[in-house]
Parts: sequence; C-alpha cells; structure tokens
Amino acid sequence: MTDGTDDPIPRTLTVGQRIRMLRLRKGMSQEVLAGLVGKSLSWMKGVESGRLQSQPRLSMLLLLAEALQVRDLAELTGAQSLPVRMFSGPGHAALAAVRDAINATPLVVGIPQGAVQPLRVLRARLDAAWRTRHASPDHRTALARILPDLLRDAQLAVHLHRGAERRRANALLAETYGLTQMYVAYQPAPELVWRVADRALMAAQESEDPLALSCAAWFLVQAHRESGDHAAARSINERAMAAIEPHLDEADVDLLAMWGALTFELAFTAARAGDAGEAWSHWDQAGRIADRLPDGYYQPWTSFSQVIMKAHAVTVAVELNQSGESARQAANAESVPIPSRPRRGRHLIEVARAHHLRRDHSAVLGTLRLAQQAAPETVKYNGFARRMSLELVESGPSRLRGEARDLADEIGLLL
Repeated sequence: MTDGTDDPIPRTLTVGQRIRMLRLRKGMSQEVLAGLVGKSLSWMKGVESGRLQSQPRLSMLLLLAEALQVRDLAELTGAQSLPVRMFSGPGHAALAAVRDAINATPLVVGIPQGAVQPLRVLRARLDAAWRTRHASPDHRTALARILPDLLRDAQLAVHLHRGAERRRANALLAETYGLTQMYVAYQPAPELVWRVADRALMAAQESEDPLALSCAAWFLVQAHRESGDHAAARSINERAMAAIEPHLDEADVDLLAMWGALTFELAFTAARAGDAGEAWSHWDQAGRIADRLPDGYYQPWTSFSQVIMKAHAVTVAVELNQSGESARQAANAESVPIPSRPRRGRHLIEVARAHHLRRDHSAVLGTLRLAQQAAPETVKYNGFARRMSLELVESGPSRLRGEARDLADEIGLLL
C-alpha cells in the first residue's frame, strides 16, 4: 500500500470499500476517521457502505488521503493515478539546495581551528535567521538564502570543536536543524523532515543542554503528530518533559517557555486524537505557564508566549471539531497581535477552519485572504488552506467562486 508492503487493493472495490480497507489497515475506527475529516459518524458509515450515492468531492478525498496517509488518489478512487502532492503544495524553488546542505555532513581531518567561525558569530547569525523568518511574508524564500551556509558552518563547528565548546556547537546545530524543519515542513520531501528532526535530537543529546533537548523534542513531536502517529508524539513529549523537569527550579525564561510549549503540544496531540477533556486540561496548564512569562516575551522557536494562548485555543477547538467553541475562540482571538508573520498567517488559517466548521463560506474566504496578505508562503504550503480554497471553488456559493478561484490561482492550486 502506501509503504509498499500491503497487498494491492482489488480494482473492483468502490470508493467506500477502499476507504474502509485503508482505514482498517491503519487500525482506525470510523469515528476517529470521521473526526479527522470534520464529518459525522453517520456520514462516514454512509460513505463506506455506499448508502451515500455520490462520491466525496475532491477536497474531501484530499482530506481522507491525508488522514489515511495515502500518496495517490487512485488508492481511494481506483481511477487514473493522481499524486496527492499535486494538491498538497509544490516544492519550494530552493528545496534542492537546502537538501544538499542537509546531506553534506562535513568529513574533515586536520583542518586548522581558524577555518571555523567563533560560536558567538554562529549564535548571532542564528538569532538573525529567526528574526528574518518571523518578519518575512515569504519566509521559506528568506530562509532558503540563509540555511545552506548556516547548516554548513554549524556542522563544521561541531566537527572542529572539542569539550565544552563542542557541546555548545551541538546546541547551535540542533537549533539550526529546528529552523530547517520549519523550511522543509509541508513540502513534498517528508524524508527531510525526519532527517533533520532526528539529527536535531542527536545533536541536542550531545550538547547535554536541557534547552536544546526540549527544543529538539518539540520539533520531533511535530513530525510524529503530522504523520498520524499520536502515540509516538505523546510518548516523546512526555519523556522530554520528564528529562527537563529536574532543571525547572533554576530554569531561565526560555526553558520555562519550552516547558509551556511542550505542555501545549500534549493538548494539540490530544485534540487531534479526539480527547476533548485531556486537550483542554493541557491547554489550561499551558496557559498558567504562559502567565508566568514576562510581558512581551515571544519565543522564536515555538512562538510560545502569553499572546499565543488565544490562538492555541482556536486550534484545540477546530481539531476537536467543536464548531460552537471554535467560533467563540476565533472571535476571542480576532485581533491577537502575533508578532510573527508566518505564525499570524497560520493562526488566520485556523480561524478560517473555525468558520468552515459553521459553513460560513464568506468568512472562510475573507479570512484566507487575510492569511494570504500576512504570509503568502504559509497559505501556499498549508494543506488546510489549500483544501478550503479548493472546496470554495468546487462547491462554494456561486457569488464567491470567482474570488475563490483567484485565491486558488495565487496559491498555486492545480484546478
């Protein structure tokens, strides 16, 4: 099947029967799959049994493909091969250059110490890269100009330093890999996401720095949850928190914020898995940690801060498919002053999802437009934004379809 190990699906099966077979192979209940695509249990039963006469629209097939981790829509439809990546976002123009930099681990012997940059210089460059990422509407394009050289120099520093300096270099390298994961995420290169996430964790462990370890674990949790492995995401999350908990008594503000960020990740994973009680409980715990942070503090790696908690509430509500609560939280977070442009764009996409749950097509389109203005490359590579845009073109009110098609063209949807 998707990993080449399952038996092929018989050509004679209907779409509903294919969905059922793929769902069972994933060990997923009808209720869980229905929740992941924002539909009722009765709808899912109707699709799988064939009681619903019409085939799900393309936008819904894409949602099902993501939930079932299907790479080709032919596995769902039995029709001509059509890679899901055609609709999930193109590869960035500089992806090959960043891939080469990730893969080019230096093999060095006897290079003079002067060939490596001082760690304070690397620290300053990395800080500047984070500022560039948050200030840029086209943040992937901005990062692509920075990452190849930064990755090379951070990797080289680890190879050439020894002792305490090498541990510091590893902490910088782990953070650089985290920044790189933000570039490669949601592109047609899932192997790079895993490569940089695993390397970040290895470098963080070598650094013996609890802050670097918590940051690397945060990125690895993201990768596991987005792949649908909620159990692994939660396990890594909890083990990372257990590892850094002994250091909390003397924690600086950054480590405290990482504790809050990891606490919220437990909420996010629980919401994605459909556990409302656990999700809101962890969100509340994360909020209490955010209240302990200084006013105006905004962590560059995770965006954790006081200001982000309202945005996080919208995410929890939409992941739980709580239409009324998501609308309330979206209204509560309407003018949240998020200082990061890509994170602001992501928040607006979550608000659009809240409107989508209530079938408010005008609000969905208007909010996606605001997200596009804030951070075009966030919208371009976000699967939710692309599918909502496609759905508006396919089946939205006729009065909105022209504007919806314009938006779809801007973000590169193939229609």
